[in-house]
Amino acid sequence: MNVNELLQQYAVGKRDFIQVNLHQAQLSWAKLAEVNLTRAVLTKAQLNGVNLHQAILRNADLAGANLIDADLSGADLRGADLSAAILMRANLTGANLTGANLRWASLVNAIPADINLTGVRLSRTILPSGAPSNTQV
Repeated sequence: MNVNELLQQYAVGKRDFIQVNLHQAQLSWAKLAEVNLTRAVLTKAQLNGVNLHQAILRNADLAGANLIDADLSGADLRGADLSAAILMRANLTGANLTGANLRWASLVNAIPADINLTGVRLSRTILPSGAPSNTQV
């Protein structure tokens, strides 16, 4: 499946795109709220400004993805690989990152005050200065 097919199917109401391979896809500013991308391959994808509000991205591969200004509020990112992803200014409010891999990721201006990072791999992650003191790691 390519990006155009996904967007066309989403536009007519399809929400399940489990295990879709969108390596290096250009989806910047796409509106994909509530989409199911469980185990999807989105390595090095351009996802800046994408709306993934309440999306299911469980065990998705987002390594090296550009998620600048992305809306990931309420997203299920359990077990997702976000290694080396750029999440600057991404909205992670209410996102579930349990067991996610954020090694080498950039989270500058992306961490809400109440985020729980229990079980998240954060080695070499770029966190904002003054990260919330109640952030759990």
